[in-house]
Amino acid sequence: MTTAPENTATLLATWFGCGKAPKAPGTVGSIGALPLHFVLRRLSPGVYALTTLGLFVVGVWSAQRESERLEKPDPQSVVIDEVVGALIAMGLAGGGLGTALGALALFRVFDIAKPGVIDDVQHVQPEGMGIMLDDVLAGLAAGGLARMLFRR
Repeated sequence: MTTAPENTATLLATWFGCGKAPKAPGTVGSIGALPLHFVLRRLSPGVYALTTLGLFVVGVWSAQRESERLEKPDPQSVVIDEVVGALIAMGLAGGGLGTALGALALFRVFDIAKPGVIDDVQHVQPEGMGIMLDDVLAGLAAGGLARMLFRR
């Protein structure tokens, strides 16, 4: 029988089930960040940043719990890292729907390719921190690039 914290950790780590998608759960999780992004962008940049930071902290906890529960270092079903990375990318890029989608696409490229230090930080311990950090860096890179490419 699972406990309430385990259920909560699984619910958050899989971003309310997005991570259980049979194909491309990371992409589904990234797309799952869109509704929250559009709500947060109507608020102040500070609220956007604090919410994203809060999700990062919750993500480290929930990803760690799920990693331990499944006995895998980076389970595919854990997508809260993609949610945080996508929020960072879209928040940094600013702009409208087109810019958000461009930032999201760039985020997926950086997240999948994991160039340079993005690959290195995924091995940071504990697993929950490593799971989250590579997506934070991918989000920063994608957001900065999207801002330069898509904002006029």
